[in-house]
Amino acid sequence: MGLLDKLSGLLGLKKKEVHVLCLGLDNSGKTTIINKLKPSNAQSQDIVPTIGFSIEKFKSSSLSFTVFDMSGQGRYRNLWEHYYKEGQAIIFVIDSSDRLRMVVAKEELDTLLNHPDIKHRRIPILFFANKMDLRDAVTSVKVSQLLCLENIKDKPWHI
Repeated sequence: MGLLDKLSGLLGLKKKEVHVLCLGLDNSGKTTIINKLKPSNAQSQDIVPTIGFSIEKFKSSSLSFTVFDMSGQGRYRNLWEHYYKEGQAIIFVIDSSDRLRMVVAKEELDTLLNHPDIKHRRIPILFFANKMDLRDAVTSVKVSQLLCLENIKDKPWHI
């Protein structure tokens, strides 16, 4: 079983074609994670910051993914909501070494979860606590506490 198949299992995805929103603050590693999910022959060697958004399409053995890589820069975050309706799963990426902006990540997560296009749907969310290899990183348990993930009762989620 490949990484994408494991990911679809974690997210509880049963469909053959899935639209995934990849969200998080700028510099959290969203594009790098998406790149690593792609088949090795389709991976990019150079990763540059996303301006606006990009769309990546790729397949695993059982699923076809369309991933919307949304810029996390403050001036682009208001664009996220235009893609909520078509999203069937969310990967929310957190830079676990950026303690100062963890509050901003929580605010963006709360805004996302309270949006009308998300609030009443059981859309699965994978929280990706990225950059755990850095010296100042907090654990995934601490990230979960800082983001108050235990309060999410109406959506399947995993960190």
